[in-house]
Amino acid sequence: MYTIVVADDEEELRKALIRKVNWEEAGFLVVGEADNGAEALELVEKLEPDLLLTDIRMPFMTGIELARAVREIRPTMQIVFLSGYDDFSYAQQAIQYNIISYLLKPISSIELTEELKKIKIKIDEKFREFTKRNGEQEKQNTANFLMPLLLDSYQGNMTEERNQKLLREAKARGFIKDHNANLCFTVIVTSFWDKEGKNCTTESSANAIDTILRKYVKYVSFYTEDRTVSLLTSTKTRLDKYLHIIVEDISQSVKRIIDLSASIGVSRTVSKLTNVHEAYIEAMNAMGYSKQRNKEIHFIADIEREGTFDQEIVQVTVNEVESLIRGGTKRELEEYLENLFNRIEKEKIAPKTMQLLLVQLVSSVFRIAYAVSDGETIQNLHHFSPLQGMIIYEDAQKMRNEYKDFFLAAKEMVTEQRKKSITVICDSALEIIEANYDNPDLSLVSISKEISVSPNYLSALIKKFKGRTFIDLLTEKRIKTAKELILGTSMKIREISEKCGYNDQHYFSYCFKKYTGVSPNACRRQNEDSEN
Repeated sequence: MYTIVVADDEEELRKALIRKVNWEEAGFLVVGEADNGAEALELVEKLEPDLLLTDIRMPFMTGIELARAVREIRPTMQIVFLSGYDDFSYAQQAIQYNIISYLLKPISSIELTEELKKIKIKIDEKFREFTKRNGEQEKQNTANFLMPLLLDSYQGNMTEERNQKLLREAKARGFIKDHNANLCFTVIVTSFWDKEGKNCTTESSANAIDTILRKYVKYVSFYTEDRTVSLLTSTKTRLDKYLHIIVEDISQSVKRIIDLSASIGVSRTVSKLTNVHEAYIEAMNAMGYSKQRNKEIHFIADIEREGTFDQEIVQVTVNEVESLIRGGTKRELEEYLENLFNRIEKEKIAPKTMQLLLVQLVSSVFRIAYAVSDGETIQNLHHFSPLQGMIIYEDAQKMRNEYKDFFLAAKEMVTEQRKKSITVICDSALEIIEANYDNPDLSLVSISKEISVSPNYLSALIKKFKGRTFIDLLTEKRIKTAKELILGTSMKIREISEKCGYNDQHYFSYCFKKYTGVSPNACRRQNEDSEN
């Protein structure tokens, strides 16, 4: 059963549709209704429906504006437009926003029921396409060409001449259209997990992800070692615009269609094909922050400063310790270190080999620390470093304790620093709201750009640590300020609405009454009556 929100400002029509349509027969359950676009957007964010049935012309926010805003927060959701004949060509402008059907008014409940059945078939097909195994081999040659660039640690000649040669080859294989175009590349690494924490990623997962990617950018995906690796290419402007929508679409689709969780790591964009291996390492490092815990979306740029991982850590041991310091628990790290040193003793690893391994481990820890911590924290970590003294000890137990204490101290410092960073990000967003609530163009996307994090990350942090949505926080600030102006000044209501970031006075009045229980004029009258 798919869920649906119905939005139409004609209350009689909306109530009649909800009452008369056989929703269950059509395969849908109505979970909410709205009489304007702004309210519909709030319901979409809170209820996360599969389908939105909306009139194209509504107060405060048109259907197209609503569709554009919905794509930012719920890109996996489909939309049906109800429109008059004159609005049809206008509605078609929004085809890029997951518009699955256009319905012309007037429409009877029987006609709508039949149309909903057809829409259900379309959504069913999207779900099947997402879950089916990809038997096509047409992209295999391109994948075979790009896989070594992404996965191999030895990249050889990194000159511009080699980059141009690779671009020409990519064009010949159909991956790009013009090797002289100003293209950028980003790597996404994705794993699917069940509720018990078991990795459920299979070869068919790449096909599922492809059904999302093909809507937005040129790409190639392949499965390797319990994860799907996707290389995306487009202009930097287009990647900046769509990347957070793409990963949110993947995450929501995995959850809704196959009832799994997605762990997604996203690299920075790089301008050369010769640098995609570095991007792959960044994506893997980003995904490490959710290892064995909540399956989430992590952009490496949200967590680590640029230029901190210019060398690859080749040993599996080093990669595992890095992942546990980023996203594991203290207990997991302790157990891994204990097993590591037991193995070192049992296998009698040569001193030179062990020294190299331990130096790499310590170096990798400091790279993480420098990426997420401040100078004082890093200085404190230096006091724990076993490299301050002898690297290899005659006393094996002393060596074990020294290194374990160092790694556990690093884990604690990184965890605490991330908490501080999260607090700083949330506080920065609230400060921007506080200072710019009067700007009608203020949005989650604009704020995320200003503080240099992705909209996905900022939205998740606000919900998790403030217990509210971004829209709630912004509206609360605007209405609270408006009420102070209504009660404390003689400004006109129109002037107050504009001063509080509302271009539409009617929409301002609607929001004010929704949050305070009375209209702006009634609020002022009540205050005047109480003073007399």
